[in-house]
Order: sequence, then structure tokens, then C-alpha cells
Amino acid sequence: MGLTRRKSIIPGFGLSFGIMITILSIIVLIPLASLVIYTAQISWADFVATVTRRRVLASYYVSFLTALIAALINAVMGLALAWVLVRYEFPGKRILDGIIELPFALPTAVAGIALTHLTVSTGWVGSLFARFGIDIAYTRTGITVALVFIGIPFVVRSVQPVLEKIDVQYEEAAAILGAGRVRTFWRVIFPELFPALLSGFTLAFARGIGEYGSVVFIAGNTPYETEIAPLMIMSELQEYDYVSATSIALVMLAIAFLILLVNAILQGVVSRRTKGRD
Repeated sequence: MGLTRRKSIIPGFGLSFGIMITILSIIVLIPLASLVIYTAQISWADFVATVTRRRVLASYYVSFLTALIAALINAVMGLALAWVLVRYEFPGKRILDGIIELPFALPTAVAGIALTHLTVSTGWVGSLFARFGIDIAYTRTGITVALVFIGIPFVVRSVQPVLEKIDVQYEEAAAILGAGRVRTFWRVIFPELFPALLSGFTLAFARGIGEYGSVVFIAGNTPYETEIAPLMIMSELQEYDYVSATSIALVMLAIAFLILLVNAILQGVVSRRTKGRD
């Protein structure tokens, strides 16, 4: 008996694939390629000199440090929030679930202004910390707070669907075999959540590196201290130095792509190991 070719539910793969590639090219590939083409107007030596200036390197450091700390905080907080939303029933659960996505819908500039008013020394939150001599606004701490705000939905929405699919019977079986709650979590639940948690962490990290609107107000923008890389790009654009702006932007693009590529590789490795255990 010969093998029969499975028919697609939606015919026309060639046409659909062509439309997809066209849309992807117009929206993503062509604009990104323009950065490379525009940057090619300068020599390699000038490009390296532009993207490795001391002030630019300091802005990279501030962006990466604060984005990494914020992503780590989001990984812990996002996991806890997803756990509560999935495993417990309480009044206002749907409202809280909707609030999680508020940073997606809220304009980043509005978020930055609101966070700045809250964290200055005269604000509700800032005044509490000011009593102990701790400043939040116009410091790297303030930048981290803003990045935590805009990054938390990535982790929650990555972990939540996976947590919903985990069968409670696995936990019950572990309890019957004598495993405590902590051991059950780390040996049974966490391995299933890890790929999704890693994905959420990476997305929050990548978003934090390139975030501008919610950070620029609360950062203070002090060179070498709280000046972020996206602000350096905007500064070059305001000075009509488009070549320098695109050069720095190209570096940020390459770094973001590298982060997402590493995430894809790690996801593949973890997925193969999980299937191997099964």
C-alpha cells in the first residue's frame, strides 16, 4: 500500500509563504538592512572608533547592567505572579490578570513620568526611601525599577500557560513517594517551567536593553552614570549625526539578535533533554 500525502487544511503553501516573506521583509528585514547600508558609508576604523568611545561604552554598560538586574528580578517576581494566578482562586483574580498586561498597553512615556513622580524624594515611594538616604529617581536603581515595570509581563505570560498544563497528579505522586514541597517544586515542577522561564527572562532582558521611553525620564541621563545607550542614539540624531546614530543602533541590534539567538539555542537544548527524559 503506497503512502498517501497528507493534505493541508489550508491550501496554497507557496502563496502563503510568499505573502509571509513579503510582509516580514517590508516590516522587519528592509528597515534593519537600511541600518547596515547606511553604516557602510563610513570605514571600519571610523565605525569602531564611533561605537567604542568612552561615553558610548559607559552607556552600553548602564543599559546592560540595569536590564540584566531587572530581568533577574522579573524572573523571580514573574514566576511568583504566574503561580498565584494559576494555582489559587481569590476575589479580583481576573482584574489582577488584566493588570499584568498594562505595561504592554500603557505608553512608555506615560509610565516613565508616573514612575518618576512616585520615586522622586517628594513622591510617595521616594519619600519613604529618602528617610534612609536612598535615592531612586535619577539613579541606576530608578532605571532598574522602570525596566522591571515594562518587563514583568514577558515572564508572566511565558510561564503562565506552561504552568496551567502541568498535571497536579505529578505533584501528588511525588508527595506519595515522600518528597517534600520544596523538593517537589525543584525536581518536578521547575524543570517543566524552566524553558518558559528562560524565554521570559530573555525577552525581558532584550526589551530592557532597548527601552527608551519609560527610562529617559527616571534616569536623569547623567553621562557615565545613568545615560543609557538608546539615549545616546537620540542625542546623535538631535545633532544630525546620523552615521554615528546608526552605528550605535547597529551594535544594539546585533546584541539583541545575539541574545535572542542564544535563547533559541538554549530552548532547543532544553527541549531535547526534556524529550530524552520522557
